[in-house]
Amino acid sequence: MTETVGARSAARKSAKKGLTIERIFTTPGVHPYDDVNWEKRDVVQTNWKTGETIFEQRGVEFPDFWSVNASTIVTTKYFRGAVGTDKREQGLKQLIDRVVLTYAKAGKDNGYFATPEDAEIFEHELTYALVHQVFSFNSPVWFNVGTASPQQVSACFILSVDDSMDSILNWYKEEGFIFKGGSGAGLNLSRIRSSKELLSSGGTASGPVSFMRGADASAGTIKSGGATRRAAKMVVLDIDHPDIEEFVETKAREEDKIRALRDAGFDMDLGGRDIVSVQYQNANNSVRVSDEFMKAVEEGTDFGLRARMTGEIIERVDARTLMQKVAKAAWECADPGIQYDDTINAWHTNPETGRITASNPCSEYMSLDNSSCNLASLNLLKFLRDDDTFDAATFQKVAELVITAMDISICFADFPTESIGETTRDYRQLGIGYANLGALLMATGHGYDSEGGRALAATITSLLTGASYKRSAELAAVVGPYAGYARNAEAHKRVMAQHRDANAQVKTLDEMDSSIHALATQAWDQVLDLGDKNGFRNAQASVLAPTGTIGFMMDCDTTGIEPDFSLVKFKKLVGGGSMQIVNLTIPRALKKLGYQDESIEAIVEYIAEHGHVVDAPGLKTEHYEIFDCAMGARAISPMGHVRMMAACQPFLSGAISKTVNLPESATVEEIEDVYLQGWKLGLKALAVYRDNCKVGQPLSVQETKKKVEERVEEKVAELVESGDAKVVEKVIYRPTRRRLPKRRASQTTSFTVGGAEGYLTAGAYPDGGLGELFLKFGKQGSTLAGVMDAFSIAISVGLQYGVPLETYVDKFTNQRFEPAGLTDDPDVRMSQSIMDYVFRRLALDYLDFDTRSMMGIYSAEERARQLETGSYEPVTDEDEEEYDEEIQQDVATSKTPQEKAREAGERFGSSSPRPAEVKSGAGAADAREVSREIHSSAELMEKLQGMASDAPICMTCGTKMRPAGSCYVCEGCGSTSGCS
Repeated sequence: MTETVGARSAARKSAKKGLTIERIFTTPGVHPYDDVNWEKRDVVQTNWKTGETIFEQRGVEFPDFWSVNASTIVTTKYFRGAVGTDKREQGLKQLIDRVVLTYAKAGKDNGYFATPEDAEIFEHELTYALVHQVFSFNSPVWFNVGTASPQQVSACFILSVDDSMDSILNWYKEEGFIFKGGSGAGLNLSRIRSSKELLSSGGTASGPVSFMRGADASAGTIKSGGATRRAAKMVVLDIDHPDIEEFVETKAREEDKIRALRDAGFDMDLGGRDIVSVQYQNANNSVRVSDEFMKAVEEGTDFGLRARMTGEIIERVDARTLMQKVAKAAWECADPGIQYDDTINAWHTNPETGRITASNPCSEYMSLDNSSCNLASLNLLKFLRDDDTFDAATFQKVAELVITAMDISICFADFPTESIGETTRDYRQLGIGYANLGALLMATGHGYDSEGGRALAATITSLLTGASYKRSAELAAVVGPYAGYARNAEAHKRVMAQHRDANAQVKTLDEMDSSIHALATQAWDQVLDLGDKNGFRNAQASVLAPTGTIGFMMDCDTTGIEPDFSLVKFKKLVGGGSMQIVNLTIPRALKKLGYQDESIEAIVEYIAEHGHVVDAPGLKTEHYEIFDCAMGARAISPMGHVRMMAACQPFLSGAISKTVNLPESATVEEIEDVYLQGWKLGLKALAVYRDNCKVGQPLSVQETKKKVEERVEEKVAELVESGDAKVVEKVIYRPTRRRLPKRRASQTTSFTVGGAEGYLTAGAYPDGGLGELFLKFGKQGSTLAGVMDAFSIAISVGLQYGVPLETYVDKFTNQRFEPAGLTDDPDVRMSQSIMDYVFRRLALDYLDFDTRSMMGIYSAEERARQLETGSYEPVTDEDEEEYDEEIQQDVATSKTPQEKAREAGERFGSSSPRPAEVKSGAGAADAREVSREIHSSAELMEKLQGMASDAPICMTCGTKMRPAGSCYVCEGCGSTSGCS
């Protein structure tokens, strides 16, 4: 697979004078550190569950605009040297110098720069961009570069295994070394003959699934890089392998085992002492499907499973039935994912060297066997100007700077095996990407699941990869093309043309994406021209990685290609404590959409209270989609995620690390359709996760019912034994119906919802409590009228048996179906459905203010009062004078929401306003104290919206993690569950 040393040497001889590096951010004669205000901070990290201090380093130096979370994670994860010794790094300057000076030296030593001055500009520009969170290298760079450790710069590895015991045992060994270094690996097991084939000795082969057990046990034993998380790995099997059904059902069967053992009383939580008895839990599994198979699924025909040694068909199966088994297993346990083999290899730049058969654990890196890729990601919000235009020219320049640095790293990098080192040096695969796409779309007024959002994402991705390959072709003129280029030149140029053609197909919708697209078009034209003359320095250039830990390092609101996780976030404060905040991207988006300051303030206040925008005062319903998030009241639909991936995929060398989340109610058929649509839309890989499908996760806020019952029984037994309690006869109370009197007060309300008319009659008990309701909607005798009558009876009987009205209000408000829209009720101006209107009206008529306010239901008078006084609560005579004074003071100061947000940002640890933080979207709006029981944004959203986020608990600090690509990341300490 690898090229000769002679080929590399010949490439170097054809090289010309080095690069001229252009200044982007820096000023001649001024070091980037000199323009930054630095401050000392104490970093103390505890596990909130145990109270144990897990890390402490005091007096570390960071820029004042870095958040507490960013400085904490960088200090704990990336600073080298024993804590408490003088060898420990004491600040960000030392960390950045360690990395940047190593890159600059390697660039000079290997002839990358035209003059010493170009080398200095490169060093200063790289330093500035890192200090100001414009981009970040992947974690192994921060771990290893410039230290005495091996200079491993890659996070992603692909291995290979053949059908021999030597190769299988070597697979175990190589994986172990990669895990030890803190990285992850993937491989395809399809070369191993199936359990339905014979060995040369005459016996039957074990099959690949049996060998997965040994590798899984090894991965579970070796902790990645000495951290507490287990190793990350990917196992792939081709759809035509005779053992494919066993592979598909492997983890689903183990999930059944987890349930059975849990119900028997064993500790099956992630990290529990009994979970280790379950197999195959340390890998992500994926099925590699072909176009032939997917067409057979569409047409409902048979599909042949082929012997590994001869290639002959040894069994025929129904393609649809097999796909249903894949979808059913994913429905049960989220595995396997799916990889589209023909699409992947149609975009492969090196087919003459070998096919792409596998990916890294997070599925974004796809290249040759025994290869690696180092990653870096740009922070998109750093390129959004104050006037809400995207600085595409600077974005292109930074991409070219970063891709240059990434290529330089291969010159000095170490690799876990010689074969990986050879392939990587010969093909020089890189993975530039970005983070904060979701925040950028929201800040610019684009819905994530919208044509405009997808057009903007597509043009940015196209410009990123086009700029990277343009610089790769320029590097080839300076230091030579990659060694494997000559034999793959035609294929490489063909793929470049495919990217250019895809760029030509993008339909731009506004001035922002049009200007980016124009630069991307120019870049791709230069790619083909320069590539034809010089060749290319890199076999691949771009991927979209999870950006978990490095996303926190850059103070990003969103990771990778993901939408915003939630509108309200959890934020730590300097000196301890925490606050809940509304992202500054929200008032910025509202301002761009034309809302006035008073409306912005009211909407932000509403979001801070409820965590979503549904029924926010003054917010137009057509703008709701801009604020849709990954979870909550308006979670983005599964196909919304798929369509965004499809918009960006044609402009990436590799793939996209992303999991498509589905609600717990999703069906097997829906998952099957997602897999089918992913193939039709041209994705390279896809993974799904159905909420609450997995059992083996640590408990967070709530414990299982069984454990609670066990603890109660134990406590009762202790009290009885000590004499503090007596055993009494158990009395069971059954609900009794409280009927309304023969004559009762009632009121009838006429209403319209979306132009449809109806009547609501509510009957009350003598004490004023609601006891019955009648809904007239639709023609008498129609099906709709009959359903309304039956529904009214059911609700009335429930009320009379004691079901609280607030329970019905909670369940039926925010239900969405037609008719919906404007109403004629001033207290409920917009309604999502008839039910939404009816129960809001009932809440206003029959529930007290405190109960309603917890649900976010206010009258028109109360909303008007909130705009004037800042509070929905009724104003007493004693308070009237005080409120008048406050209103006059507010009018005198005339502070905008942005100014108030900036003041809030100051409370987060800076002694002066931080326009950089406001500009980046990392600041806060409507900051308020948060309960001590909340430790992450995921837990905050659970509290605000009353729904659980299905994510594991960090095994380092006990904080609930949040999704990042196809893995999870902890915003408390930066730990990840994957390889990012």
